Amino acid sequence: MTTDRLQQIENRISAGPFNASWDSLEAYQVPDWYQDGKFGIFIHWGVYAVPAFGNEWYPRNMYLQGSREYQHHLATYGPHRQFGYKDFIPLFKAEQYDPQAWARLFKEAGARFVVPVAEHHDGFQMYASDLSRWNAAQMGPKRDLIGELAEAVREEGMVFGVSSHRAEHWWFMGGGREFDSDVQDPQYEDFYGPARHPRPHEQYLANSPDQAFLEDWLLRCCELVEKYQPQLFWFDWWIMNLAFKPYLKKFAAYYYNMAASWGKGVAINHKYDAFPAGTAVFDIERGQVRSIRGLFWQNDTSVSKNSWGYIQDHDYKEANDIVCDLIDVVSKNGALLLNVGPRADGTIPEPEVEILRQIGGWLQVHGEAIYGTRPWITHGEGPTQVLEGAFTDTRRARFTSADIRFTTRGNTLYAHVLDWPADGQVVVHSLGTQAATRPPRIGQVELLGSPQPVTWHQEQDGLRVDVSGRPATGFPLVLKISPA
Repeated sequence: MTTDRLQQIENRISAGPFNASWDSLEAYQVPDWYQDGKFGIFIHWGVYAVPAFGNEWYPRNMYLQGSREYQHHLATYGPHRQFGYKDFIPLFKAEQYDPQAWARLFKEAGARFVVPVAEHHDGFQMYASDLSRWNAAQMGPKRDLIGELAEAVREEGMVFGVSSHRAEHWWFMGGGREFDSDVQDPQYEDFYGPARHPRPHEQYLANSPDQAFLEDWLLRCCELVEKYQPQLFWFDWWIMNLAFKPYLKKFAAYYYNMAASWGKGVAINHKYDAFPAGTAVFDIERGQVRSIRGLFWQNDTSVSKNSWGYIQDHDYKEANDIVCDLIDVVSKNGALLLNVGPRADGTIPEPEVEILRQIGGWLQVHGEAIYGTRPWITHGEGPTQVLEGAFTDTRRARFTSADIRFTTRGNTLYAHVLDWPADGQVVVHSLGTQAATRPPRIGQVELLGSPQPVTWHQEQDGLRVDVSGRPATGFPLVLKISPA
């Protein structure tokens, strides 16, 4: 069976426009729907929502002796031999899961694409798989959770994608090998998997998966492509392990060839240097770049600062800060993939619903300055420094009214003022007649969302705009600037 499936993949690669080489994959082009869409919803939902403790890495940390999760598990559920992670699966019922309601909410939030986790590090597949019995269609909810959401998302006119974290499963349950736990029980070997090493961060390059695991990884990825035709395929960081390189080329060629047969544009997301530049779309986890990146990229982050999956003590971000990050990312030729974490019963926590609705309310008024736009000569101006790299998006000061970001649509320039000026006066120095950016001569300035005209003057040191008399919204304001 495995040999036959692998041969089918090879046949698809040999029959399509792409082959499994980096030279061939450099012909890949990012689809317009992605570059125009700018904003998507990520969904971390799985068995880890049942314990709802710590974060979505509970299934790993509960087997690391001495950890907070390990102690919590002992105190709450008893010894790991008697109650292991697998025993949470019957409690993951998704009894209130309404994919149509989710899709309507995501559309209201202004999302243009939706990317649920199809399989997280824990190895439990959220879809109907032919490769493993440990999936949501056969256990727990006994529903094809991914398939149902794919249909609902497309009915609302959004693009559907999936994420796979299967690579990390090679080591994820490794702590369970170190003491008497159910991870060592042979009858659950097909779930807990290799569990080869408890500390991959220190030795991930030396801790290479074997051929059987790599082939299974490829088959699982291709199964998702075949069953659900996702137009975005997101990978977590550990595919950068050198052992994956030949399989990454095979998957990309297979996926891009399948997309060509569908007549649809697709994209692969990767972190760090897993893929060469231009062969897929670079993704930064909870992080940004300092200035405009020539190649389209993505920031994936969450509404919560301390977890991707559902927990009972979230530290939530403010909707305004997320909108500011969206603007900053878009001004630098990127997209924002924003995560929510539903409860085990399938409901999205109320604070997360409210955050999404607030973002959607802002986009409803200001979306023309986001969707379908492209970067200007410079991404922006202002005193607030944005750190570059992963895990930096909560390490900046709050943006001020002097922090301005730019986007363009045709000949129209949008200036996003990231905080409402207390005195109602906006100064855009990059649009001064003597600015190094050599801005166009301005013919008209409008404040999006306001029917009242604004008073403005283009002077040597900047464009000065009076927005006083308008009620401060607590969110960024946007100036629509048309050339003379």
